[in-house]
Amino acid sequence: MTTHSVLVVDDDRLLGTAVRDVLRPEGLAVTCVQTAAAARAAVAETSFEVIVLDQQLPDAEGVSLCPELVAANEQAKIIFITGFPSYEHAVQALRAGAWDYLSKPFELAELVRSVKRALGIARLERVERLSTLQREPVGEAATLAEERGLSLVHQLVQAAAPSNAPVLITGETGTGKNRVARAIHQASGRSAAPWVTLNCAAVPEQLIEAELFGWERGAFTGATGAREGLFELAQGGTLLLDEIGEMPAHLQSKLLSVLEDKEVRRLGGRSARATDVRIIAATNTDLDTRVSAGQFRSDLFYRLNVVRLELPPLRERAEDLPVLCRDLLARLGRGTHLPPLAPGELERLAAYAWPGNVRELRNVLERTLILHRDVLRPSELLAPAGRALPVRAVVPVPDEDADLSLERMERRLMEQALCRHRGNFTAAARALGISLSTMKRRARAHGLERSALSCTEVSLTGST
Repeated sequence: MTTHSVLVVDDDRLLGTAVRDVLRPEGLAVTCVQTAAAARAAVAETSFEVIVLDQQLPDAEGVSLCPELVAANEQAKIIFITGFPSYEHAVQALRAGAWDYLSKPFELAELVRSVKRALGIARLERVERLSTLQREPVGEAATLAEERGLSLVHQLVQAAAPSNAPVLITGETGTGKNRVARAIHQASGRSAAPWVTLNCAAVPEQLIEAELFGWERGAFTGATGAREGLFELAQGGTLLLDEIGEMPAHLQSKLLSVLEDKEVRRLGGRSARATDVRIIAATNTDLDTRVSAGQFRSDLFYRLNVVRLELPPLRERAEDLPVLCRDLLARLGRGTHLPPLAPGELERLAAYAWPGNVRELRNVLERTLILHRDVLRPSELLAPAGRALPVRAVVPVPDEDADLSLERMERRLMEQALCRHRGNFTAAARALGISLSTMKRRARAHGLERSALSCTEVSLTGST
C-alpha cells in the first residue's frame, strides 16, 4: 500500500515534532526540515503530496520559496503557515502557489483537517489523470483472461501474476495482448495500485522520453512547470509499454537503466527518484529477429524477456469461440435481449482463419447485431479469403418489398446502426465498416440528423 508523504518546513523543531506526531497515526510519512536549502534538497529526492511551509525561515521567506517547491513537486499541495497573517500576505502566498493558509497559533486538529482535504484533492486529480491514461481504445479485444473458460490464456495469466518480474507478451495484432496485460495486473499483488499504459507507436518519438520520465521546469522550451512522468504515476503499480519494438534506440538504453537501477530521472532533473513499477511489454513484431538485426538492444530484450507469454492466434484456439462470442455479444448488447446464434454458426466461425483475431471477431459480431434480427448469422459476413464482406453485399432484400432501392436500404442500415449506438456516429461508422466522414455525409443526405433520429429498432423490411 502506498504511504502518503508530507514535508514540514519550519525552523521550529518542536512544532515539526508535534506535527509529525499528530500526522503519523493518520498513516502519513512525515519529513521535517528547518531551512529552505533542506527543503529544496528534500523535494529533489522525494515526491511529496503535501508541504507545510512556514513563512519565516533562516535562509529564505516562505513566499519566495513556494514557487520553487511547486516547480519541483507540481502535484504537492502547499499549506502556508505564518505568525504574522494579513490579507495582502495571504493573497501573495496563494499567488505563489499555496493551496491553504493558516495563521499561528493554530490547533493541530485544524492542520490535520487541512492536510486530509489536500490529500483528497490530490487523490482526485491523480485519479483523473490516471483514468485518461487507462482509458482503453474503442474496439479493443474482449476480456480474455477474466474468463475461466479460456483455459490456456487464463493459465498464462495465473502463472505470470504472482511475480514482480518484467513480462513480455507477444502475439499477432488483435489477440488481446493489452487485455491479458491488464488481467496480469489485476491478478497480482499490485492490483490496488495504478495501471498505466503507453503505446510507443502512437506517441511521437520526441515526446516518448518526456511522457515516460517527466520533466523539470525549464527542461525544454515550453516547460513552464515540472511534471511527473508515467513511471512516477505508476508508482507501486504496473506500466504497460505497448508496441515496445517501436521504442526509439536512444531511449532503449535509458529504459534499461531504469529497470536495472530502479530509479528514474526527469528531463532537466539533477537527482534520481526511486521507482517501484512492474513493467509489462507487448509487441506484435518478432523481437528476436530485430535483436539479431541490431534493431533492438539485446540487453534490454533479455531484461524484458524474464516472463514470456506468447498469445496464440484465434485460429489456433477455436475452443474459446463460444466464451468469446457470449461475452462480446453481452458487451455489445449492453444488457438488452439479444437473438441467438443460428444453428451451426459456431462451427462455421471455427472454420474461419480470423486474420484479425479477436478484434475482427468483435467487429463481425457488432455488424451482425445490426443486420440480423431473429437469429444471428455472423458467418455470412465472412469471406473465404479472410476478409469481412462489405455490409451491402450480405443484406438480403425482402421479397415483400421488392422495389426496395439501394438508397432506402442504406438509409435503414445507417438508422439501425445509429439507434443501436445511441446516436454515436463514430461507433455506428465503425460497425458499418465505413469512415466517419462517409457516415456523416451519407447521414446528412438521408436526413438522419441527431435531433431527428428516433432510436426505435427499425427492421430491414421497414416495420418498427
